[in-house]
Amino acid sequence: MVQYSNLGMGLSPKAGPDQPAIVDLGTTPPRELSYRAFDELCNAAARGFLRRGLVAGDSVAILSINSADYLAAVYGALRAGLVVVPLNHKQPPATVAFMLEDSAARLVLFDEANADLVPKDIARVPLHGGGFDAFCDPGPFEPVRPKEGDISMVIYTSGSSGTPKGVQFSHLGHLWALDKRTDAASPAGRRTVVAAPLYHQNGLASSQAALGSGGTVLLLPRFEAASFMRAIADYKVEMVTAIPTMIAMALRTPGLIESLDLGHVRLVRVSSAPSTPKLMEDIRRIFPNAEIVNGFGTTEGGPVFFGPHPKGLKQPAMSVGYAHPDVALRLMRDGREVPDRGELEIRSRAVMAGYLNRADLTRKAMAMDGFYRTGDIFERDADGFFYFVSRADDMFNCGGENIFPSDVEAILLRHPALQAVSVVPIPDEIKGFKPVAFVVPRPGATIEPEEVRRFALENGPAYQHPRRVFVLDELPLASTNKVDRKKLGEWARAGMAPAPDRQEKAR
Repeated sequence: MVQYSNLGMGLSPKAGPDQPAIVDLGTTPPRELSYRAFDELCNAAARGFLRRGLVAGDSVAILSINSADYLAAVYGALRAGLVVVPLNHKQPPATVAFMLEDSAARLVLFDEANADLVPKDIARVPLHGGGFDAFCDPGPFEPVRPKEGDISMVIYTSGSSGTPKGVQFSHLGHLWALDKRTDAASPAGRRTVVAAPLYHQNGLASSQAALGSGGTVLLLPRFEAASFMRAIADYKVEMVTAIPTMIAMALRTPGLIESLDLGHVRLVRVSSAPSTPKLMEDIRRIFPNAEIVNGFGTTEGGPVFFGPHPKGLKQPAMSVGYAHPDVALRLMRDGREVPDRGELEIRSRAVMAGYLNRADLTRKAMAMDGFYRTGDIFERDADGFFYFVSRADDMFNCGGENIFPSDVEAILLRHPALQAVSVVPIPDEIKGFKPVAFVVPRPGATIEPEEVRRFALENGPAYQHPRRVFVLDELPLASTNKVDRKKLGEWARAGMAPAPDRQEKAR
């Protein structure tokens, strides 16, 4: 059980003081910080914030690639009772400016590459060139004891469908989540590679879980397929956490997987985006000695949704698990709770405290009885296992038939030549909407658009088959390393894809 009351103190007592807490792989040579050194750096950061005149409740933003100092700033700010606002530095400057204003950030920590994104009229602390060392004030620090409802972090959604929304998390709620994740987490000393950005829930929560379990975080500055996979091999990593597209990109790197020994990996957690049966098969092939766990979480709902079956039943390959015993889950359809298929809703201590400055959106997202409406359609089988189906707002109507893109994608991915698929709708004067598919062949394979269309017609309902097919070298990714469906929709509506990809003529 967690013994500390401040989220910034979430370093496991199981770890010895000289055990590595973080290995920063973004420096040459890699910078290693022991648990003692990292704890002292976090205290120094907390004192640095107070020396700059910040008080509990103030917001601190971070605009940077991943680094050990980034994590120390997060933990130090939390210890000082500040609200941490990790910002997506890949957003346009106007969006970054909006998030800084919306969060009322009083100070921004930034790296050299993102210096131009920081307004001149806000307190600035560079994380590069010795700036963070100069900011820190070494010495002991007594962490703030947060009260019920005190906010610890604001993480902005990607904004792929509009203006980003600031998701507020409470200190005590995410201490609860850390407790639940470390109860079943790895033993002390286990190494975990973190390549997802720390402004994303996956990267930050994975780091917190590893440090809260007494493990070592191998921190990459950004995701790059070869660096990610080589870090797993070189450091003999036993537990891997990844977004599905990260593994898919590694598979697309010629000769990479074949050149590495990955037999030491014992656990692979795939989460933050839907996976596919074909990708899960590939993951089992890449990591032959690992247990593969298909997970799920949302920014607003927190990282704790599912767990093992209480009767010890094996989790089916495409299931995300059984309802966690300390979490309330329900499926809703047409305003009623249903047993088998509907929108997933969750109630737990880790659910967001609301959207910052957007009470209107909070009311839409939260039911009166405290359940958060995820907007995700799930199925539940007779044993109680849950399966992700699709985003509720991804569904579209084609000639009176409801189509979930994931259903079409699942059919197309049965084709042996296809590695990845994404389906989006385009408007149609007669049908309302019709599906368009973007496909990526497996390495060494080729496929023509007409073959994809024919395969869909032969293996699924006619109304679901994609009316147009674009063959790409790879699917575009958003800044969260998820497939950028917004960009695909723009390409589909424009009737084009970037050259030299092959595409079917309009029908």
